[in-house]
Formats: sequence, structure tokens, C-alpha cells
Amino acid sequence: MFQPRLQRILPAIVLLAALLPAAAADRSAGGARAIPHVSDRARQGYHEYLQAEMHRAYAIAPGGVWTWKSGFDSPEEAIDAAVGACQASTEQTCVPYAVNDDLVFDARRWITLWGPYKSAVEAARAPEGRGRGERFPDLLFTDAGGKPVALSSLRGKVVVVHLWGTWCPSCVHEMPQFEELVMAMRDIPDVVFVFSQVREPYDVARRWLQQKGVHVPLYDSGSHQPQDNRLNLKGGGTLADRAVAPVFPMTYVLDRHGLVVFSLRGSAGDWLEYTEFLRDVAARSK
Repeated sequence: MFQPRLQRILPAIVLLAALLPAAAADRSAGGARAIPHVSDRARQGYHEYLQAEMHRAYAIAPGGVWTWKSGFDSPEEAIDAAVGACQASTEQTCVPYAVNDDLVFDARRWITLWGPYKSAVEAARAPEGRGRGERFPDLLFTDAGGKPVALSSLRGKVVVVHLWGTWCPSCVHEMPQFEELVMAMRDIPDVVFVFSQVREPYDVARRWLQQKGVHVPLYDSGSHQPQDNRLNLKGGGTLADRAVAPVFPMTYVLDRHGLVVFSLRGSAGDWLEYTEFLRDVAARSK
């Protein structure tokens, strides 16, 4: 007596069974695509994360650090493990992106993670260095008009320092992205950009930018040849370029007091993803 009813509902059961994996795949793909700052490897890792045993958590940090952990007795334990593993690889603040099958990413909090920003009194006590919260060395550049510009002369502004060279494939690849970032920040005059060539003459970098039609503010590091591996300091000293740039390209963001709030070794996936971070430090660094 139940066979006719079963025959009527069987197509619906088959259709639902077919749609459920597709829906799960859509959620997986959407969640992976939305992860900010990360590489394709991280997005693939997210698909692997979704197949892992419960309880699990996926954590990320500004700059592209990511990790996930699984097999815990509770969601809280999974979060602690994932965030802890992430934090071991970065000075930036790690946060959970997903817990089990749920996206828990807080986009509003995300753009504030370069903070909290130090006060003037706290900044005055900061040691010199290139780590987060340290006072960046007072490098001396020359602007396009031939005027010496020390980083200390830019105090009161948020400064993006980018060391690059035309001889560096990943450097030149991302320069158009930087032009877009500079344009996106043009309404915030308190954010300034210092792009400076390393291990090559200023004119080589300037001509390359002109030939490619890329418009960014270029400052002369004082380098003249590939063997020039030192940067000038205000006061007449020099600093090995590798002391602040373990790799090229190398980018630093300094708050209004000249303290490092963010640094990135190598290239970013999309520099426009950092627009709101720059707006946040400009608004809240006092």
C-alpha cells in the first residue's frame, strides 16, 4: 500500500540528495573565496579544513597568516588551538574565521587589528626596531625634487614605506596594485607613501615607472648599483638594507609616532584589501 506513495516521493529524495553536496560545495567555495589577505594555498586549506573531524577551527591574521586545527572535544578548544598556532607565526593578531561549519569572521573587528595604537607617551618609550610596536629606523631619502626627507619629518602622518627594485619580479608585478592603493587613499592626506628603490639607481626605477605608466611617489634611497646594500640614516649613518628588509619587496606601515603597526615580507595578494586598515590607523592613531 505504501509503494505508490514511495514512487511519488522518490524523485524528490533523489533530487535532494543531489542538491545537498552541491549546496555544501557552494558554501565551501564561497567561504574560501571570502578569506581576506590569504593565498590560493590557504583557500585550498579551507576546503581541507571543512572535511576534517569535529571540533575544528580556522584562524587568520592580517598579512595572510592562516592555520586550522581539528579533532577537539569542544569548539572553544579548537579555537584556542587554531588561534595559538596562528599567533606563533605572526606579530599580528589572529582571529577565528570559521568554527566547525560556521563562518564566524567579524569584518568590523578585522580592520581594527593593527591596533590598539600607542599614545604619544607610550611611543616615546618604544625601542627602535622593525617589529610591531617598535620605532622604525629614521631612514633618509631624497624626494623627486631633490629635497632630503627623513622619516622622522613625517611624524604626525601614517607612513607606508615600501622597498623594491625593478630587478625583482614580484616587486614589479605588484606595483600597479600599489598605484590603485595610493589612488584609493588620496582622500586621506594623513596617509603618505614612500616608495624607494634598492640596489639600483633611482633613474632606473623612475624610468621603469614612466614606461609602465605607474604613478607612485618615488624616493631615492641613495643606491647607485647592485652592490649598494646600505640605506642612509638621518644624521649621517647607514644601515644594512637587510636589517629592515629580510626579503624584497618589503613593506612597513608606521603610525603617527613612527611606530611599526604592520609589516609584510614579499608581495600581497591584493593591496586594496588594506585600504580600510589604513583608514583605521589614520583615524585612531593619535
